Amino acid sequence: MRVLAVDDDKASIKALQGFLSSLMPDAECFYYDEPLSALAKARDTEIDIAFLDVKMPELSGLDLAQYLVELNPFVNLIFFSEHTEYAYDAMKLHASGFLKKPGSESDIKNELDSLRFPSSMKRYKRVFAQTFGDFELFVDGKPVEFKYKKTKEIVAILINNKGAQTTNGEIISSLWEDDGDPEKKLSYLRNLRQDLQNTLSGLKLDGIILKQRGSMAIAKDKIECDLFDWLEKKNDSKYRYAGDYMNQYSWSEYYLAQLDEISYSLEDEE
Repeated sequence: MRVLAVDDDKASIKALQGFLSSLMPDAECFYYDEPLSALAKARDTEIDIAFLDVKMPELSGLDLAQYLVELNPFVNLIFFSEHTEYAYDAMKLHASGFLKKPGSESDIKNELDSLRFPSSMKRYKRVFAQTFGDFELFVDGKPVEFKYKKTKEIVAILINNKGAQTTNGEIISSLWEDDGDPEKKLSYLRNLRQDLQNTLSGLKLDGIILKQRGSMAIAKDKIECDLFDWLEKKNDSKYRYAGDYMNQYSWSEYYLAQLDEISYSLEDEE
């Protein structure tokens, strides 16, 4: 369970930290007194519960909550504020709860006991990447349709790199194995990246791709993937590699020997 707490009042954050440390000792908690820093964290880490003050500089708790819902539709929003006049606005965001400061440990416990999306009912991740056989990206059970075929191939490349940042040059060398005009390819890549951003934004999946200057990576913790699950859980995985991997892409052949070796070693363990 990952918990995000955001309040520009440092004393309030400290009190909330004490409550959560007692009530959720095994939870992974992140505390911020700057909402923009909290949003940056939420873009690369899926948040299950968010405690938010309503009135904060730069970005209000209500606006921050809207971004969090876009990143994870099943996040539990709990507003923690002395400004109770905003309770109706919070409920319009389908918040899990609204607490009036300063609150108490029992108040926090009551909210955690009645979450809108409890951990026992946590839904499957919206995104599933199929790599065994032909590559396909599914969102909410439906294949994603990109404007360009090579946009989908970019996603495949990022998943093949298992969360590592992949440079524009590395992407270009995989997409176009032949020589040619590098400037033209870079221009085409910009179009593909824009298509990727537009498509994922339309699906409210802005946090799936982690961008740095001149490179990109897939946010592994925000998707389900047969490859990732198999590599992590080995013989306990519900997925099985059977010699086919991203069949429609020629560059994937370079990784078959590695996957075969892992598969053989797992067979020896059975």
